[in-house]
Amino acid sequence: MSSPAEDARTWTVRELADELGVTTRTLRFYEAEGLLAPLRQGTNRVYDVRDRARLRLILRGRRFGMTLSECREIVDMYDGAETSEQRQLQTLLGRLDEIATDLRERQADLRRTLAEVDDVATQCRARLTVLAGAGK
Repeated sequence: MSSPAEDARTWTVRELADELGVTTRTLRFYEAEGLLAPLRQGTNRVYDVRDRARLRLILRGRRFGMTLSECREIVDMYDGAETSEQRQLQTLLGRLDEIATDLRERQADLRRTLAEVDDVATQCRARLTVLAGAGK
């Protein structure tokens, strides 16, 4: 549980970008896409705890290979109610299962390709050895 002081914490666009390792352009892009809705103080964007949490979820989803619309579906689902959190988690788990299956398939493909590369390299080395022996 967070304290009232933590809940009231805010970040500028630069502070939040630096903290989460993204560019300010990324934050503005996510805002333009409707994924973030920072408050405004004059012309300055002010991000609150909710914005930060949403951004962390979006960035995690993107790292996992999720599209922006999939990220939006997950983060927009949460309204604080237990039922929405459950729905959010079930949707996220379903997508994570799909991602894990895809990654496992790619991993198997990479293993097969690497074995083939190793086999061809072994054949090339063997042939070079034969050619080097014939040149003596």
